[in-house]
Amino acid sequence: MPKPVVSESARRRRRPTKNGVVLSEDLIVRTALRMLREHGSAGLSVRRLGIALGADPSTLYRYFAGIDDLTLAIGDMLIGRAMDGWHGTGDWRADLRELGLRIHAAYLEHPQAAVLTASRISGKSHEIAADEAILGLLRGAGFPGRDAVRVYHAFIDMTLAFAALDAASLALPEQARRADEEMWQATYARLSPATHPNIAAVAPLLVADMNDSAYPAALDMLLASAAPWDCERNGSAGDE
Repeated sequence: MPKPVVSESARRRRRPTKNGVVLSEDLIVRTALRMLREHGSAGLSVRRLGIALGADPSTLYRYFAGIDDLTLAIGDMLIGRAMDGWHGTGDWRADLRELGLRIHAAYLEHPQAAVLTASRISGKSHEIAADEAILGLLRGAGFPGRDAVRVYHAFIDMTLAFAALDAASLALPEQARRADEEMWQATYARLSPATHPNIAAVAPLLVADMNDSAYPAALDMLLASAAPWDCERNGSAGDE
């Protein structure tokens, strides 16, 4: 059974590890992020993390209940990095767009971690702060409660889905990723108009566009389609 998690203040009083560092949740999560980048999810274990930190692996259970708890903390750190320095401007669409792009970019900086965490709900501080900010923008723009939740749900799920999709591509071995990227030119651009008239008609555009993320365009479509006055016209009221 995992050891009980102790308070952060109690942990800080502990002596340095063999590597001369004092353990903290932040240090452990940052080390785990580095290990994921270097070795992928298969390379992340309590034993390997303990070695990287110069600590007995069992010590890590004083900070996290296990690898799954650490995984949630990794996802929360990515959200925190996305939120760092963000301030609303009063333009709800522009603010949501910036938040979405920040979250997407934060995950793509750590593609292996993104694949591991994008589908998870941590319930931790940075995630909660992001949700509070997004819902605040929508409610402040005049969306009734039910519609604020509907737009929030579409916004955050789309953002994390694209983050996971794009991160999965970045996490591929270099040879496989390059082969995927070249497929548009090597195969699609060579299809005959006689057999594939629609693809052939736009083949140069596919080659130019398909290796870039569709997230910014999808985000703009979502934000353009969402309007609080549409919600009012459709009969939503108050914070039902």
